[in-house]
Amino acid sequence: MSGDTRKGPIVRAAERTDLPRIGRLGAQLVAEHHDFDARRFLAAKNRTPTDYAAFMSSQLNDPNVIILVADDNSDVIGYAYAAVEDYDYMSLRGPAGVLHDIIVDPENRRRGVGRMLLHAMLKQLKARGTPRVVLTTAEGNDAAIKLFSNTKFRRTMIEMTREMDDNPS
Repeated sequence: MSGDTRKGPIVRAAERTDLPRIGRLGAQLVAEHHDFDARRFLAAKNRTPTDYAAFMSSQLNDPNVIILVADDNSDVIGYAYAAVEDYDYMSLRGPAGVLHDIIVDPENRRRGVGRMLLHAMLKQLKARGTPRVVLTTAEGNDAAIKLFSNTKFRRTMIEMTREMDDNPS
């Protein structure tokens, strides 16, 4: 008997060879957010997977950035992206881990992969000494809100958007 006998995905550090799949997942993230609110969020375009992969490539060697992937028998089915940041007076917060992205391929959801990615990211951020982790999620992203709430995140800010072409009331 040879080969990988794993049962289910593992979480590991992202590698350069993962970038095309991360780019596709990033485009999925863009599309899902656009579906939540087309006036607030960017629409995915044909080049979004390539552009997203290029952006993530620029982050891979940053010592303050963590990019993790969920690998299911050599198939990247999800990723999480966070950065360790210093004081941010615009956000009125001290040093923190900022969870920018977490997404699981739609065909692989409801298997606990998002939770695995989140727990692995929290462990990595804690090991780096971050005193807190902050994130934002889209209004209407009920699955993400439930995941974060069940992992002891609490609501601290509410983003509100107004289009300038709306009539004032």
